[in-house]
Amino acid sequence: MLDRQAAWELLCEYTLSESLRKHALGVEAAMRSMADKFDGDPELWGITGLLHDFDYEKYPTAEEHPYKGVAILKEHGYPQDMLDAIMGHAEYTGVARETLLAKSLFAVDELVGFIFAVTYVRPSKSVKEVVPRSVRKKLKQKSFAASVSRKDIVNGMAELDLDENEHYQFVIDALAGVAEVLGLEGI
Repeated sequence: MLDRQAAWELLCEYTLSESLRKHALGVEAAMRSMADKFDGDPELWGITGLLHDFDYEKYPTAEEHPYKGVAILKEHGYPQDMLDAIMGHAEYTGVARETLLAKSLFAVDELVGFIFAVTYVRPSKSVKEVVPRSVRKKLKQKSFAASVSRKDIVNGMAELDLDENEHYQFVIDALAGVAEVLGLEGI
């Protein structure tokens, strides 16, 4: 049985940064929505999103992340499909994304971070006012949220054959559903 509270505690044990915790919560929300879309298990998909980067603060290098985290999750008895998805969300691991769970995590991870950034520069600071056109426009600005991999966003949508505008709106809506928890409800 997956235990969301235990997953949250594990995340908090390894991740002290509020911004990384919010990213994890945002990816969790997007993954729960993806589970609904693809008839997946919302607990499995949500907890996969919640824990995908839990080791990043302690082990930020490509030599360590997500390898160290996956080893820890394996020790805790998390299921192999979750571990595979987490390994596959980092292109440099070379782990193929073969399941909808893995492909969905890859399709939302970078986009969630990017939508956070788009929200922060809006006058209202509300994710509910972000629209796909704003996301597309900011994606073209290479200096905006420069650490976000545009290639991963594009490839993530391609792997699931997702429409760009629909996917952006889908993730925006998922984040809007938990905007208060994420600090994206606006000023």
